[in-house]
Amino acid sequence: MPGPHVSRVLALYRRILQLHQVLPPDLKALGDQYVKDEFRRHKSVGSDEAQRFLQEWEAYAAMLWQQANESRQNSTEKASFGTALPKEKLNDFRDEQIGQLQELMQEATKPNRQFSITSSTKPTW
Repeated sequence: MPGPHVSRVLALYRRILQLHQVLPPDLKALGDQYVKDEFRRHKSVGSDEAQRFLQEWEAYAAMLWQQANESRQNSTEKASFGTALPKEKLNDFRDEQIGQLQELMQEATKPNRQFSITSSTKPTW
């Protein structure tokens, strides 16, 4: 995305990573990595694809900002992030994108294996 898009892209990139601060740690890590990969992957796309890329990520940032605000206001309820992907949008995806989406879904739905807490009656030193 060379040219006049650079400052807009960088501002959006920073905004999304800041918004990810409200996500649970496992989703934040997954989201940050996905954003970094996608922005890197789209560095040299044409103008039309760059516009669509920016529009989609700006919509994501707006949705996440709204959900973060709702989460802060309803602090007694468990936060809910994300939205369903309409089938019409899936029809626009290339096979490579469908594969990436499947990988992302598998990663996002894995049980959290980052921490393993066990109870023991005796010290394990």
